[in-house]
Amino acid sequence: MSETPTTPTPPPSPDAGHGVWSDKHRSAGPDPTRGDGAGSGWVSGGTVFAGVLMTVGGVLGILNGIAGIAKDDVYAHIGNYTYAFNLTTWGWIHLIIGVIVTITGFGILKDQGWARGVGIALASLYIIAYFMFLPYEPIWSVIAIAIGVFVIWALASDSSHHAARA
Repeated sequence: MSETPTTPTPPPSPDAGHGVWSDKHRSAGPDPTRGDGAGSGWVSGGTVFAGVLMTVGGVLGILNGIAGIAKDDVYAHIGNYTYAFNLTTWGWIHLIIGVIVTITGFGILKDQGWARGVGIALASLYIIAYFMFLPYEPIWSVIAIAIGVFVIWALASDSSHHAARA
């Protein structure tokens, strides 16, 4: 009866499969749960959230616009302001931007190729519009500006679409 010699296997290192430099991590590419690399969970989740924010923000813009068009006294009248418009004009601005933002938000949620670039441009326009609307609704304007900044970040940092097309 002859026994074949077996080579003992070394015990796994303490960070096997868990550390940044482990073989598992190196061969598998970026880990979407760790938030590193293109297509990470944080970024792709941020893109979906940006689509939801754009859709909801667009609907709120539509409602805001309808309110401004229907009644010229919905918002507080302010004194001399550089960007002062008639409130009906602001209503039309919010309505038009709201419709386009809502459509673009749906496009982002449906992963349409055109929606990311249009979304970044619209979020920039959204920020500018709400900066100009600041004296009429200061709290909501600051919130809308912050949402616009997040949307731009989320859409600009999701490079998974670039990698898929390359």
